[in-house]
Amino acid sequence: MSYQLNFSGLLPYLPQFAAGIWATIELTLISTFLGLLLGTIGAAGRNSRYRVARTLWGCYVEIIRNTPFIVQLFFIFFGLPALGLKLSAWQAGMIAMVVNLGAYSTEIIRAGIDATPKGQWEAGKTLGLSRRQIFIRIVLPPAFQRVYPALVSQCIIVMLGSAVVSQISLEELTFAANFAQSRTFLSFESYLLTAVLYLVLALLMRQSFAFAAKRLFKNPSL
Repeated sequence: MSYQLNFSGLLPYLPQFAAGIWATIELTLISTFLGLLLGTIGAAGRNSRYRVARTLWGCYVEIIRNTPFIVQLFFIFFGLPALGLKLSAWQAGMIAMVVNLGAYSTEIIRAGIDATPKGQWEAGKTLGLSRRQIFIRIVLPPAFQRVYPALVSQCIIVMLGSAVVSQISLEELTFAANFAQSRTFLSFESYLLTAVLYLVLALLMRQSFAFAAKRLFKNPSL
């Protein structure tokens, strides 16, 4: 059985692919920043002195980590309108990605915090620093460096998982591939090109994080 590749048939759809790549990058940048911020707050909540805060953040983490991302996405996009909260595809996709990354990064950052020697907390107290100051200035920076590779991997997983948001007609890269395939019936070429583009995005993302590590940490672990 022979098959002749016909990538030229996809040329008229390159603008759609370009727009899809940009949408994926934009989704990834925003969700990475907000997701890591949410994860940092969540890690602090999981280590809070207050039982209510620990319980609430623990419930959030368990719910998100033990349900499929596509169900979370559908709940936000299709379920919340029943409560009177209607969101656009872009808003729903962004919120779903942020909430998902926030839950996973909460546990990753928490692991880095838990590995911090107790002596660092005691040293901060002897300097007269508050618990919040100790957390932000002394505990958090080395904790981030300790778990940085895991955070990078999780951010890349979320970027790749953004393909799911095409199910609510958000016009990112996978949506562009589905659109081109439906018009040309070049399924092999459409999804092969899309796979290569996701691979390139993942590699560029990892290199960007590695570059950032050199600026942020004295001894980068990437």
